[in-house]
Amino acid sequence: MAEKHELHQKGLRLTPQRELVLQAVRELDHATPEELAEKVRQTHPGINLSTVYRNLETLENVGLVQHSHVGHGGLRYHAAKEKLHAHLNCESCGLLIEVPIEETSLLTESLLNNYGFHTDLAHLAIAGRCESCFAKP
Repeated sequence: MAEKHELHQKGLRLTPQRELVLQAVRELDHATPEELAEKVRQTHPGINLSTVYRNLETLENVGLVQHSHVGHGGLRYHAAKEKLHAHLNCESCGLLIEVPIEETSLLTESLLNNYGFHTDLAHLAIAGRCESCFAKP
């Protein structure tokens, strides 16, 4: 017997648009909805941006996709991974580094202990400069 498609496993109908959006998220990794729409239009020219947004929301609701707030731009989407991660975003060159969420434990513990605040850093990008850009005059 054929294996059930992952969208069916999540209780979703398998539509060409949904499947193409998920595939685009996985191929582009950390892409904006506009970038994802452009990728999907390569094989499905009629898809509009609102359809991409709706599908991203649906895919995120079932845990297949996650969004992050990276830099000054809008949301960026990436495939959900087994291990949560935060992002480091170089404001000079645009480098995006995935950091295991455990690496943020000192910060999250400090915010909890000092302010009673429970953080969700998986949706956050920490801005700064990478070592290479920092070393430039």
